[in-house]
Amino acid sequence: MSIKVGDSLPQATFTVMTEEGPKPKTTDEIFKGKKVALFAVPGAYTGTCHKMHMPSVFQNAAAIKAKGVDTIAVVSVNDVFVMNAWKRDTDFNNEAIYLADGSADFAKAIGLDIDLSARGLGIRSNRYSMLVDNGVVKKLNLEPNPGKVEVSGGDTLLGQL
Repeated sequence: MSIKVGDSLPQATFTVMTEEGPKPKTTDEIFKGKKVALFAVPGAYTGTCHKMHMPSVFQNAAAIKAKGVDTIAVVSVNDVFVMNAWKRDTDFNNEAIYLADGSADFAKAIGLDIDLSARGLGIRSNRYSMLVDNGVVKKLNLEPNPGKVEVSGGDTLLGQL
């Protein structure tokens, strides 16, 4: 069953890159007591994610934060080294935290995993945006087609704030 508006996020651990190297970061550390705009993509550097989804996030990042969002987070089923390189190549103003969900544990826990094995990508995350307030889902914009950015972009979430 997929997570829905009103649900609390389950306990999960992501990996983030720090100056000291890869470190675990829990859902509580990221979401507790904060308003977070979470953007999930099937894969770093993939065409739609890299050329459409991330630009929509960062074109709207300042406005999203001006509406009271404490943190912008990007999650993908990739390893922390790929996520760190992708942050370097997309987040020019250091406006977001990039969360590696390397084994899709978080995507599976919230029921938003997708099997893209037929495309050689394995188990990935669905494409979505989510507004999370103190660990509770307030908005959820699940993309019906993971190859498109029609309802999960930064502009859509900004309009909901």
